[in-house]
Amino acid sequence: MTGPHDGGLGGALQRDLFTFGPLEEGEALVEPILGSWEANVDHALARSPIDVCSSRGEDTVVVGNMGVVRVLKVNAGSRRDVQVREGDLCLLMPFGKLDRFGYAELAYAYDAPDTIGLLAKRSKMDVRVLLPIPDGTAYSLPQWATYGRYFTAWDNWQKAYGCWRTQVTDDDPANHLVFGWGGGVAFAELMLAKRAGFRVAMTAGSDERVAFLRENGITAVDRRRFPDLSLPTRQERTDRDRHQRRRKAVEEFLGVVRDLSDGHGVAIFVDNIGQPLYDVTLTALARAGVVTTCGWKAGMRLSHLRGAESISRHIHVNTHVWRLQDSPGIRDFQEAEGWIAPKGADVIYEFDQVPELADDYANGRIGSYFPMYRVNPL
Repeated sequence: MTGPHDGGLGGALQRDLFTFGPLEEGEALVEPILGSWEANVDHALARSPIDVCSSRGEDTVVVGNMGVVRVLKVNAGSRRDVQVREGDLCLLMPFGKLDRFGYAELAYAYDAPDTIGLLAKRSKMDVRVLLPIPDGTAYSLPQWATYGRYFTAWDNWQKAYGCWRTQVTDDDPANHLVFGWGGGVAFAELMLAKRAGFRVAMTAGSDERVAFLRENGITAVDRRRFPDLSLPTRQERTDRDRHQRRRKAVEEFLGVVRDLSDGHGVAIFVDNIGQPLYDVTLTALARAGVVTTCGWKAGMRLSHLRGAESISRHIHVNTHVWRLQDSPGIRDFQEAEGWIAPKGADVIYEFDQVPELADDYANGRIGSYFPMYRVNPL
């Protein structure tokens, strides 16, 4: 992506040649195979919440920080900790700058300077962010290419569930509802909640997604039943009829939550949407409930009544990415337990179609929770 643009987000992308220097010690030359289209790419193209070019001090940025690459060459130098070899297929971990605990402060191929993303035919990367796919894996490359949503969900679920258990110490999860606004991370997280014994439900806005959730044992709540559920836009704020329709939609949605939770509300609410639905999330939350987020699709700035949240003993959990050192363990859990995107759940755009992918994603025209793009053939 480079320079200002007009029109759709696909217009922010410009195909061009770029150069990078020789491999330094601890770097690998790689050939991207599949990239997963993540919300952070959408944010980068929209220049919101930050302008990554300006933040990095670079005129041109190659985005794309989740996907599968083939290692072509490694410069191990004198380092003994290099675990990748020529020919390995690896997952790119999106870590730019780390804090002292191993969490990402700056994301690779997003706001971390001097990092080259997957939207390039070839790239070079620090070997520390390359995680080999297990030898003899039972899963396809497209299934593995969805890992970003799963790794993020793993970390967020561990923190959210742990917080919930600090207050609800011994009650059976089967008595409690975990709910999520629709999305790939929420889907992965609800599959973990289902494994833990919770009731699970999630919104979906198309016949394809409703069927997908049901096939995977998640109660599907059709979002189309509540077309006025989001907060009115700035232009709609003086429209009294719009506010009345919203009050009706909220009450109908809360009625669904009451039915699913035996009247108690949501124990853990996965809300990666943000401001347009935040008040509904909090109203739907049970006493001693947890609202948890690891992203912000539509509105980062939130407000709530601190006293009401305190009295209701609501815990707010906010996470971002995961710990780098936890990556091998999450990968191994996926391989051993089959906690991975169902086969055929993805949709793949070819490299020349990436601008179309950007516009389709931004405008909600993709039925799959796992859109991706092919850079090079396997």
